[in-house]
Amino acid sequence: MNKALQLQKIFHPQTIAAIGASDRDGTVGNALITNLLSGDFSGRIYPVNPKHKIIAKLKSYPSVADLPEQIDLAIIATPARVVPKVVRECGEAGVGGLLIISAGFKEAGEKGKEMNASILKMGKRYGMRILGPNCLGFINPTIGLNASFASGMALPGKMAFISQSGALCSAILDWSIDQSVGFSHFVSVGSMTDIGFHDLIDYFGSDPNTSAILIYMESLRNPRRFMSAARAFARSKPIIVLKAGKSEEGARASLSHTGSLAGSDDVFRTAFRRAGILQVETIQQLFDCAQALAMQPLPKGNHLAVVTNAGGPGILATDYLISRQGVLASLSENTLEQLNRLLPSHWSHGNPVDLLGDAGAEQYAEAVKCCMEDRDVDAILVILTAQSVTDPADVARRLIEIEAPKPMLACWMGEKEVLDGREILEAGKIPNYRYPESAVDVFLKMYGYSNNLKMLYETPPNIPDRFNPEKDKARELIQQVLNTGRKQMTETEAKVLLQHYGIPVPMGKVVQSAEEAARYAKEIGFPVVMKIASSEIGHKTDIGGIILDISDPNEAKTAFEQISEKAKTLAPEAKVDGVRVEKMIYKQYELLIGAKKDPMFGPVIVFGKGGVLVEYYRDTNMGIPPLNMALAKRIIRGTKVNRLLLGFRGMPAADLKLLEFLLVKFAYLVMDFPEIKEIDINPFVIDAEGGLALDAHIVLEKRQLPEDQNPYPHLVICPYPTQYRRQFTMKNGERAILRPIRPEDEPMEAEMFRCLSKQSLYFRFFTTVRRASHEVLVRFTNIDYDREMAIIAEVEEGGEKKMAGVVRIISDAWNEQAEYAIVVADPWQGLGLGRAMTDLILEIAREKGIAKVYGEVLSENKVMQELLQKEGFSKHSVGEGVSYFELDLKKFNP
Repeated sequence: MNKALQLQKIFHPQTIAAIGASDRDGTVGNALITNLLSGDFSGRIYPVNPKHKIIAKLKSYPSVADLPEQIDLAIIATPARVVPKVVRECGEAGVGGLLIISAGFKEAGEKGKEMNASILKMGKRYGMRILGPNCLGFINPTIGLNASFASGMALPGKMAFISQSGALCSAILDWSIDQSVGFSHFVSVGSMTDIGFHDLIDYFGSDPNTSAILIYMESLRNPRRFMSAARAFARSKPIIVLKAGKSEEGARASLSHTGSLAGSDDVFRTAFRRAGILQVETIQQLFDCAQALAMQPLPKGNHLAVVTNAGGPGILATDYLISRQGVLASLSENTLEQLNRLLPSHWSHGNPVDLLGDAGAEQYAEAVKCCMEDRDVDAILVILTAQSVTDPADVARRLIEIEAPKPMLACWMGEKEVLDGREILEAGKIPNYRYPESAVDVFLKMYGYSNNLKMLYETPPNIPDRFNPEKDKARELIQQVLNTGRKQMTETEAKVLLQHYGIPVPMGKVVQSAEEAARYAKEIGFPVVMKIASSEIGHKTDIGGIILDISDPNEAKTAFEQISEKAKTLAPEAKVDGVRVEKMIYKQYELLIGAKKDPMFGPVIVFGKGGVLVEYYRDTNMGIPPLNMALAKRIIRGTKVNRLLLGFRGMPAADLKLLEFLLVKFAYLVMDFPEIKEIDINPFVIDAEGGLALDAHIVLEKRQLPEDQNPYPHLVICPYPTQYRRQFTMKNGERAILRPIRPEDEPMEAEMFRCLSKQSLYFRFFTTVRRASHEVLVRFTNIDYDREMAIIAEVEEGGEKKMAGVVRIISDAWNEQAEYAIVVADPWQGLGLGRAMTDLILEIAREKGIAKVYGEVLSENKVMQELLQKEGFSKHSVGEGVSYFELDLKKFNP
């Protein structure tokens, strides 16, 4: 049974065994059987309890083995000590899946952990997925199933809610019933022994009854699977996460600046942003944002217009907006002229648009329409306070009549007098709030989500130069350091490592005497900088280990003596290798470029304002590798120092393309070597002419896995798989490069589409649409290599690279089976590319452990049918004009 069907057995069962059901009031078993029988569930329910013959007027069975039919879902609510025995019985009886409500496992010491491992092992042996243990259960309102011991039944709706806290589930369920908030699924995951967030995102992401996925998260396991699942569905369904546990100290005593700046909550926020997830801070925001995203379009920017009949609330909304990096929209002269014509002369003549207390429904509507048409306005907040001359319901009716291409949020302040208006707004799909700050919060969250999605849809430019790092030399250097038993590199070693990855450093040398320091300084030219050279001294400035602007040989000698003496006095235990002398570099901007290996998400890149006060300014932004030029630009733009780098008050701008490329190269360094635990380049100095790494600090650790077992065990996003690059000679003698697709290939794929004839388009897509949109091309080129693969054939004509064809497989979430598709552009058909690309993609499928590859082919596409049959596919007819082809990779392995 495949894993998707296993989850279907749990959440859409036809037969249920309630193991541990009871008639005794106040027990979990009694609450469970009562809830199962009180809904509209049409399946069959069997109580299982060897101590009772009748439970809830139903026959009770001694064990699951005695039941009259096979069970889809077994719900276990027994004491923890007997759960392993019950799980074994369920497996032997062929149960489809398990919900374990019982507590007393991972949270109950070593014995509990042993039982937890035992039930997981048995679940895998018998092919049963396990939800829980130590959970409230779940509710599927769509089929009327309450498989929980909660005190109520969730209302039907379009939101899937997933929570690690059973107690929070109970509270939210009670609140949701009172507020008429509905769910497609309501799930308490408990200890997540087996089924985790990633499984549920994949399952609910494919559920047509679910339009948004809401998660209350305390901890996360399998972050790579989580990131992959979230990235797969964030484009089509909002995933909103309330992450608890932010107060945990994720920046404990660290050996680098980067380590102290990259706290655990910051890393989670960075990961969520990269996956297209919307993170919120409160339960209210969780549901407010879900509602707003379901009702309104996304804003394109963070510029808000406020229309109000009261100045005070408008000012409060403005203050709150500005304090959270929002922008009050500047209304154009044309908009102001229109408002002057439509509104009384004493309106505010600016944004917020204060209509004053006597404003009626028509004035509200006209003001909102004018703001909607203003190019600088990205969204509108309409505020109404109850006034004797203003009818809140009438204003609401006029607002819902407006065709709004931009988000509109409402704040009807008050209670009884505005209640009818609120209900009208709700019915008209305009989200409304009691307080302006709540509305502004939701607007900014919507903008953040929109910005995250842009990251997923952005086409990066090609890197400016070819990048060929000296990976073997870098590996040899790292191994040499580790072989000495050291964890910290010297500055000299660190800079050599950076040079292997194309990161420039100044000329320098470690000297052993004052005389040698003076000679070398004279050789490279004054002024110079001198620094203590020791792998055991992390922050040199803390001990006075750096002297700048040394201008002659005598100063060099004195500096050597001073630095050496400081090291002996303030770091007497440290092993000192000498003093490093470098050419003094003068550039406008000092930056920090660093990385820290997070225990959950692997290496996290930190960029921001550098120098000795880096922790004081804390002007940094983070990113998760791999990076491309577009992602690097976003990291830079997320800092305040970016304004300076663009050129500030007459200062020349820094070379930002060089800086973006440098971040890409830096990302490759931390990706290629899991041994790098922490790395600082501080400062990296830059101006319009270029940049240099003036200081570097690297902390290492031993690799956990052999490189041939998994070259990237520390990454949560699969990097570009260079190992699948091949050369192929076509039948015309010309050479093609077969390689995995990249996000940068979008323009090349768009050009290939223009080379496809109507017949080729029809054979590939079963339609003759000529032009692929940017969104479609991004989906084709910006892929998750963990769950799909696309191989392109790259050829060269007249010095220009072109895409001659592309083949792809898209696997299910559990890598069990994959759909196959291929197209070769007309100018390169008949040259053997189709067979060569198919051979390679099937080789990759086998390597990934995929069991079955399948595809649909039009009956008239004889060439494609012949190719697949040569590859070993079996043919099955599925409908008029369409044939289904399937290849069992476990049986067929040429």
